[in-house]
Amino acid sequence: MEFLKHLPKTAVALIRHYGRKLWVRVAAMGLFAFVALAMSQLIEPLVPQDMATTLPGSAADRLLNLIANAMLAVTTFSLTVMVSVYQSSSTQWTPRVHQLIMQDAVTQNTLAAFIGAYVYALVAIVLREIGIYVDDRALVLFWLTVLVLAFVVWSLIRWTLHLQTLGSLIDTTRQLETITQQQFQERLETPCLGACPWTGDLPEDAWSVPSSDSGYLQYLYPEALQEAAAEHDVTLYFLCSIGSFVFVNEPLVWVMGDPDDKDALIKDVQRLAVIGDVRTYDQDPRFGLLVMSEIGSKALSPGVNDPGTAIDVLNRSARILSLYQDETAGDAAPEHDRLHVPPLDPVDLIVDAFAGIARDGAGEVEVQQRLQRVMAGLMHHPDEGLSNAARDLGSEFLDRAKEAITWEPDRNRLIAKAAERIRD
Repeated sequence: MEFLKHLPKTAVALIRHYGRKLWVRVAAMGLFAFVALAMSQLIEPLVPQDMATTLPGSAADRLLNLIANAMLAVTTFSLTVMVSVYQSSSTQWTPRVHQLIMQDAVTQNTLAAFIGAYVYALVAIVLREIGIYVDDRALVLFWLTVLVLAFVVWSLIRWTLHLQTLGSLIDTTRQLETITQQQFQERLETPCLGACPWTGDLPEDAWSVPSSDSGYLQYLYPEALQEAAAEHDVTLYFLCSIGSFVFVNEPLVWVMGDPDDKDALIKDVQRLAVIGDVRTYDQDPRFGLLVMSEIGSKALSPGVNDPGTAIDVLNRSARILSLYQDETAGDAAPEHDRLHVPPLDPVDLIVDAFAGIARDGAGEVEVQQRLQRVMAGLMHHPDEGLSNAARDLGSEFLDRAKEAITWEPDRNRLIAKAAERIRD
């Protein structure tokens, strides 16, 4: 795996992946506290003697004790609130939204700020006790502590304002739409992850790389995979799309070519095709559409009975799908010519976004009217594949609804909302 160090995109992907983890931000803020204290020791000798002695060490001690005492309580309270919001969101909306809320940047930055300030205060108190910071030269330490205290107050205000919407339905669906649209746009900007679209049959002489574990295909590092394929002089055909569930020893990747070291190639591919126990939003816009559909379906359950939420989800999913482009239509040469990846299927996208709501809300006239309005709009999409998929599935959704809605006036109103080409 020596080639990984030469791949900037792979490094950026790893940084983005770990940058969304709470412990990484907390560790970074704690490290920054140490750096700040070390810098203060470098600045202190540069301060003139008459200015450095204007404040006694006891002035900084009071602020440090205040931060140390307050941050422990505030951090404990914030963790309690965070866990409560995570649990309630999973219960009210869908468990699949839990990991999205866990990656909320404001929440993670706030907790990192509180813990970083706590570490700063503790380390500064220890340094004061062992005589690193003397009483007659505490000016820099005092004003540095004032800046830390101001940063804590600002973080606390930001956190309080953020709590007004954290975990709410509107905020959750908005975050879902944002992350799904972002992943969708990134996928379409680099069709098939920069690989060759794979729509045909496997070469006859291809051999398979087995999956090392059972789970979801979470992430591919296409640049590193391209480098590995070039190093071994082979071509890789990915049987599964991102988000597919694979079983241990099931074919994960098909290989065309005869590498010198087959075992090394297998290990490289298995490391660069990440498999985990849950689906993630990275490289998987279908998962975001599916989670939004689950929220809409749960809103239609008898215990919730909230068709307005299902309608809102339909609108958001339609906005995302309106961005669709055929990944096989571009003329540009693929960035990774040794990789072949299946393109996004418009039928799968529409099923992920709307099939659950069409089934669970089959008898809800308002929901079905909006669904047919959405499908009629997607039928006007410039991409023929998405337009045809919307027509076929829109007709299927309409037939299901006509069977579920027993009152004729409601059926007539629903049919009037459907596109003309599927009414009969």
